[in-house]
Amino acid sequence: MEVVITAVGPDNVGLADPIIHDVTSRGANIAEIQMYDHDEAALFAMLCRIQVEPHQFEPLRARMRQIAESKKLEIRVWSPDERAAKPNIAICTTFLEHTPRAVLEAIRDGLILANPVVLIGNRRKCESLAKEFQVPFEYIGLEDGSGDDQAMVKAIDQYHADYVVLARYMRVLPPDTCWKFAGGRIINLHHGLLPSFRGLRPYHDAFAARMLTFGATCHFIVPELDAGNQTINQTTFSVPPGTKLEDVIAAGQSQNEPACLVEGVRRVCAREVQLHFHRVIVRK
Repeated sequence: MEVVITAVGPDNVGLADPIIHDVTSRGANIAEIQMYDHDEAALFAMLCRIQVEPHQFEPLRARMRQIAESKKLEIRVWSPDERAAKPNIAICTTFLEHTPRAVLEAIRDGLILANPVVLIGNRRKCESLAKEFQVPFEYIGLEDGSGDDQAMVKAIDQYHADYVVLARYMRVLPPDTCWKFAGGRIINLHHGLLPSFRGLRPYHDAFAARMLTFGATCHFIVPELDAGNQTINQTTFSVPPGTKLEDVIAAGQSQNEPACLVEGVRRVCAREVQLHFHRVIVRK
């Protein structure tokens, strides 16, 4: 049974030792381990991917709760095998409805085998979409329009989401949130081709470069913004010379971006691909 353990908390000494000791004492096979010490944020983060016998899963989870309490860490024990046939997904949104609607329709039509457990928004624009598809809506917006990251994490945990889909969620997740759900659990849609067009205005940047082909990238999230090495799916579309920027953006948002995200989410939920040491690999 594949299990991913993540631990995040204030930096200190000896935080990884009890986790590694418990894992090895169970005879688990460690397939991946990464540790991060972010001095500027005084943050400790750890990811451990293991193979363990199924009967060890619940005892392991219980022991990690004890370690979390004693070491003042947030530890999550997650297995993609627990709901392999139909994983739970949380969909995060801001303004645009095209991409979250496409994912929900693909689930309804059986193209994506998943259970949409919650729609999370830092704006209320997509609340009606949640009602339409009878999915709970969690509003995490703050007065300045940003998102409450702690409220997001709480909602993801509360609804037992296996994967988090950022369907044009227009906020940058902080590093600690990324590591809490590390190991290929956060799927993002970037509205440009990575690694060429990063940042917040990829349509504008590609248009300024006189491009006639535009695209979108579905990728796993790691703390480095749009790092580009975690690509799950990319789709493109071409326009004739002289096409206005607003027409390029309209075509990308309404057609190309939804198609790109749907196929990316499908690949992850079907367990065709996974993230391993920050690289996308074909799941054996």
